[in-house]
Amino acid sequence: MAGNTFGTVFRLTTFGESHGPALGGVVDGCPAGLALDETLIQSELDKRRPGQGGPAVTARQEPDRIRLLSGVFEGQTTGASIGFVIENTDQRSHDYGKIKDIFRPGHGDMTYQAKYGVRDYRGGGRSSGRETVSRVAGGAVAGALLHRLGITVRAAAIELGGIRASRIDLDGADARPFFAADDEVVSLWQERVKEVAGQGDTLGGIVEIRACGMPAGLGEPVFDKLDARLAGALMSVGAVKGVEIGAGFASSRLLGSQNNDPMLASGFASNNAGGILAGISSGQELVLRAAIKPIPSIALEQQTVDRFGEPRAIRIGGRHDICAIPRVVPVLCAMVRLVLADMVLLQRRMGHGG
Repeated sequence: MAGNTFGTVFRLTTFGESHGPALGGVVDGCPAGLALDETLIQSELDKRRPGQGGPAVTARQEPDRIRLLSGVFEGQTTGASIGFVIENTDQRSHDYGKIKDIFRPGHGDMTYQAKYGVRDYRGGGRSSGRETVSRVAGGAVAGALLHRLGITVRAAAIELGGIRASRIDLDGADARPFFAADDEVVSLWQERVKEVAGQGDTLGGIVEIRACGMPAGLGEPVFDKLDARLAGALMSVGAVKGVEIGAGFASSRLLGSQNNDPMLASGFASNNAGGILAGISSGQELVLRAAIKPIPSIALEQQTVDRFGEPRAIRIGGRHDICAIPRVVPVLCAMVRLVLADMVLLQRRMGHGG
């Protein structure tokens, strides 16, 4: 199976399935001398692990304990490949036995069968959101590099179930349920989740990701533009169905005089561009948003077909999230960190200034 490696200079290769014995990965291209240990990576994994977060998330209990296998010695990276593994401990594969021949609407069952002629039906196998645990681990390594450079990536949920936060406070998001951008919206989201869960249905939302401390000059024209790489990285997450940067889709409704960011001696007067001009970072804060689809595993009866083409009705049991928020938030942060780490090292390799 191709497509399991991300990055050009700073590269993450991942492996593992939802109901296999373990997931893991290898980070190549990480410079030596970065402060890194299992505790640092674990702090990021704890933000996305299942079994926490209230009624919006799965009841599956996974400690997601990381074990570093190589590339770190006495709390520092050595420059060698960084290998890691995270064991699965709470699989209930029998939950999927009754639907092993049935294509679940909204899932990759049909497309995986069409591509490979065989598929792991237990929780979606490689297409499961469970694979993102390796992304978060790799993103934590990338974060160690960015920390040295003074670049910080943060995120918050700004909308859930059609209810939008009235303000955005990324500083407090980590401490709020759902990684919410605003204290006041939390109770509204909790009620919405309970309501929809009681109906056997699921919800989507929007996450905003920002990177501050950005240098100007990151990004490689023409096909490796920074915004192109960031959009591709976020879209590689299974729950994401749309990405916008800066003013995004709203810019299509503005005049050029409104959308342009005036440049003053003191800096930019606005940031509709989201920190990227002509595919290259401007030195402003990066601003991105990702649209998160509703979880496709719902308890309501749905019409579908089986792998023999026969019509079937299906109700999906097992343990599933009601909404990918909050668990997708640290995944999106990780993907942005991976892109920025790669772009920093690519900038150095190409010998560009900045």
